[in-house]
Amino acid sequence: MDKLEKPTNLPQSQLQAEEWQKANYSWWQNNPMRYDWKEKVSPKEFTKEFYLEIDKRFFLNAREYSNWKKIPFDNFIDFESLREKDVLEIGVGSGSHAQFLVKYSKSFIGIDITDYAVESARKRMEIFGLKAEIIKMDAEKMKFKDNSFDFIWSWGVIHHSADTKQILKEIQRVLRPGGEAVIMIYHRGWWNYYIIGALRGIISGDLIRTKSLHKSIQLHTDGAIARYYSVSDWKLLVKNLFRIDEIWICGPKSDIIPLPGGLIKKAVIRCVPNFLSRFLTSGLKMGSFLVSKLKK
Repeated sequence: MDKLEKPTNLPQSQLQAEEWQKANYSWWQNNPMRYDWKEKVSPKEFTKEFYLEIDKRFFLNAREYSNWKKIPFDNFIDFESLREKDVLEIGVGSGSHAQFLVKYSKSFIGIDITDYAVESARKRMEIFGLKAEIIKMDAEKMKFKDNSFDFIWSWGVIHHSADTKQILKEIQRVLRPGGEAVIMIYHRGWWNYYIIGALRGIISGDLIRTKSLHKSIQLHTDGAIARYYSVSDWKLLVKNLFRIDEIWICGPKSDIIPLPGGLIKKAVIRCVPNFLSRFLTSGLKMGSFLVSKLKK
């Protein structure tokens, strides 16, 4: 499958959309969210120790950009307000977010496009004794009735789907009036996309081979496809669907360090305090994550 020609391209035909979604499924089925890209998760798969190790890696990284107080990501989610709300998560992965959301929600449903994620998240819920409904479902074609949820959470998912705008339409449809969605997608910023992307492309030679900054960046991005949105792009995309209450730019420490992965970069990352990296990724908009709170 050809990568996206431009950072925010949507499919131009139904056939192309289907091909992209098949590639999307295949990529994530074979590369599930276990945070084991650099180091294998040693505990046996789908055990309590397996999930604890995944969470340790994920939340240690997330702490670099999410300055929560008591619960991971409580700077983005008002957990106490969820007690009377029906909650949907789009893209549960291995259930790291779901484990927190389900504890506070009136009801919780998590969906994912891959068989692996559904199996992993279900087994996590069983192991930790949590009541949640985990369903295999394409977020572009959700099978829920209109006005089914009060709150929707999706972290780093919908920019990978074949048609991001179609998912937004579906989110708008299944949200109740006054409902909220908090969504993270990739940010096309001056530093993380243009400067770091160009440097990586030059050093690797990909920029010369592809003759395209975006195609070069796609070669080093997770997922079969990945869109990158500027703030203005994102506002235009959601304009007729939602009111945007808040937008945050953030990202891990690795976003600010223009070095290839390896021991030297790890050492530099350890030396950078979280407050400094947050100032750079958020304050100076150098981060690769664009998070928004959308209201229906």
